[in-house]
Amino acid sequence: MNLSFKTLEISELEFSSEYPGLDEITGRLDDLNLTNPVDVLNWKSFAYNPDVKFTIAYTRHEMLLKYYVTEQGFKAEKTETNQDVYEDSCVEFFVSPLDDGIYYNLEFNGIGTCLMGSGTGRENRKRADPEIISRIRRKGSAGENSISEKEGDFSWTITMAIPFNVFIHHRINGLKGMTFRANFYKCGDKLSVPHYVTWNPVGTEKPDYHRPEYFGLLKFV
Repeated sequence: MNLSFKTLEISELEFSSEYPGLDEITGRLDDLNLTNPVDVLNWKSFAYNPDVKFTIAYTRHEMLLKYYVTEQGFKAEKTETNQDVYEDSCVEFFVSPLDDGIYYNLEFNGIGTCLMGSGTGRENRKRADPEIISRIRRKGSAGENSISEKEGDFSWTITMAIPFNVFIHHRINGLKGMTFRANFYKCGDKLSVPHYVTWNPVGTEKPDYHRPEYFGLLKFV
């Protein structure tokens, strides 16, 4: 695989309030008309490629992220914080704010249930306190109730407003001028059609998202 490291320049959005509502946020992200595909198939044994895109921006207090997904089948059974949402229809954002080896994994199923952890690798991670995770505002088009697996094409979106203070191992007062390393993922470990697709290519033999050496760059302008 010829690996490349993608770079995104991310713009600041201004709103009339410091913490705008999620409906206003999702509308502004739509209006940007600037989506990025999550479409890299790294592993031949998982050939299914759902239609996945994301839009990202920021404010003085939060990182704003919206995923747009159409996939074959849909499941969102996990309803409790830090359950294994990657077994459902799941989108993920892994991000490393500084070059200190620590990165955060933020994983959301289609109804907004979140698993979040931090550490320097797969083996030494610690899941975040549910109180910290509750600071992440999120809204999905599929609602909030548990959904057993549906067959056929299913389209859904989810919008998140991620405050800087959830990155508990770092002191982040603002993003302008900063560069983070990150990757964006879509998976569904226990769907009828399991899949693993990424924004930036991952050069491992088997599916493995906990590989920060393959993160791309986010430049906040």
